Order: sequence, then C-alpha cells, then structure tokens
Amino acid sequence: MNPQISPPKIILDTDPGGDDAFALLWLISLVKQGFAELLAVTSVEGNVNAKLTFTNACKLLQLTGFPQIEVGRGVIKTQKEIADAAHIHGNDGLGNLAKTLPSPQKSYEKARYSDEIIIEKLTAFPGEITIIALGPLTNLASAETKFPGILKQAKEIIIMGGAFNVVGNVTPEAEFNIAYSLEASEIVLNSSNNLVILPLDVTRSLIFLPEMAENIAEVNPESPISQFILALAKAMTQTSLSYRETQGISGFLVHDAVTLAYLFYPETLQFRRGRVEVEVFGKWTKGKTICDRRHHAKMGANAWVAQQVNSADLLAAFVEDLKSLVEY
Repeated sequence: MNPQISPPKIILDTDPGGDDAFALLWLISLVKQGFAELLAVTSVEGNVNAKLTFTNACKLLQLTGFPQIEVGRGVIKTQKEIADAAHIHGNDGLGNLAKTLPSPQKSYEKARYSDEIIIEKLTAFPGEITIIALGPLTNLASAETKFPGILKQAKEIIIMGGAFNVVGNVTPEAEFNIAYSLEASEIVLNSSNNLVILPLDVTRSLIFLPEMAENIAEVNPESPISQFILALAKAMTQTSLSYRETQGISGFLVHDAVTLAYLFYPETLQFRRGRVEVEVFGKWTKGKTICDRRHHAKMGANAWVAQQVNSADLLAAFVEDLKSLVEY
C-alpha cells in the first residue's frame, strides 16, 4: 500500500448470515494487512433476529482477534414485509456453528444502537466514511430519519441489494435486503446521490467452491478460523444446493463479498450510473428495484449500479486475502 494513501474508514452494516460472515472475514483480512480501517460494525436484523446478528458479529471479531471494534445492536423493525432467512443460514445465522466460536465479551443489552453509532461517526468524520451495507437498510434509514441529511455525510454507501435484470430471491421480482424493509430502502435510496449498488445481477456468478475453502485452510489447518471457514462453507453449500441457487454446482453464493471488491479490486466490476428506485405498491412487483436505462439525460441520478463482474478474478483475490487471516 502507498504509505501516503490513508486506508478507507469503514462502517460495516451487516446481519451475519453465512455470506455476511465471509464478507466480514474478508474485511478483517484487509484490516490486518493495513488496507482498511474498520470503525464499527453495526449489526442489523435480517437473516436472523437482531440479538443473533449482534452476537454473531461479536463472535467473528473475537475469532479474528479484533474484539475491540465496537458492535452496535440493530434497530428493531416492528412490521416486516417478509420473514427472516434462518432457513438459509441456520437457526443461529451461521450454519448452526455459532456455538463453536468464542463467547462474545460484549453485552447486547449494554450495546449502543446501530443508528446512534452511524450518526456519531458520520458527524465526527464528514465525507470520510464508507458505509458498507450487507443487510436490510433499517439502521441507515433510522439514522436518516433521526438526523435528516446525515447519510449525505458518508463518502459513499455501498449496498448489496436489489435485482434489476434477473429474478429476485424472495419473490419473482424482489431481493431480500431491499424487500425486508421497503420503507427503509426507499428512505435510503432517496437520501443522497453517493450510492453504489451491487445487485443479484452480479452476485449470482460468485460461487465459492469447497476447494477454495480447502485452499485457504491448507495454509494453517489447525487455525480455528480455517476450521470455521471449512465448516461454514460446507453448511452453506448444502443449503445452496437444496435451494438450487448455484445451478447444481457444488458451492454457495458469496453475495456480500462483492461490496469489498468494489472498494479494493474495482477492476473486477463494471457500472452504470442512474436513478434507482424501489417499487413499494405493486401487487406483483413489490420490492423490485428499478433503474432507468433509457438513453436520455439522467438528471437526479443517485447511484452507480454494477452491471458485470469478473468473478474469477474477484474470487481469486478473496481467497488470497483470507489466507492472511489463517497464517501462522
């Protein structure tokens, strides 16, 4: 890394979750290498309930040697459009492997709410922080509602969510993170013009294979991180095959990892600039993300939307960076 370039300041908003866990591990590997500064992890309910996502985030930070990083507790959404995704990620969110991880030192009851942390950090470092949102946008929307204009203080907001030219994963048209809280999604999409959206259109080609996990673990087979990666990859692969997510290929989709590729390996992605909105009223299309692709002036564009991904190069970088976590 060029010593004259400061590593990006990051808030990770996440609902671990299997692929969220792999994205967090990737980010921690980049922190360990000096390429990123993780200011906080703001957990959010989504894949599983808020207490479990908080606990899982704490356990993953404990596992990787970064227990000092603050973890926020998710803002609770009382009315949900869709159910959580425990049937995909396991009842504990981590393939029923959470019990194998170190006990967290942080208390859910004493933790600050995630929206409070977001407001505090963005106020302290205006224009400097990148928010990476891997789950429903409840925390971000709550921060914007409490402190109108606060999300404009982010350098950019990277969102894994939406489905534009492909089918959804919770309805024929809607993607989980967007559909989980349509009100929150609408608030965030209307909050600023500094959004980067990584939809299912690109994440569906990011199939993490069992041999990739084995390749990482070979560096240090005795590492607890290696053992967790192997076990979680196995659990997620079994679920992905049963839900036909990978066209019969033995592996699972690491949707959330693409957000880090945008920041650290941008050559793996291609984007379109446009105005992104979410359908909140449609009978059949509720939760669908829309981007105007007509050839005319794009006044009011709010987002860069990923169109293509070099999955081979992205996954190769992912695997090599994760090896830094398990080295002796």
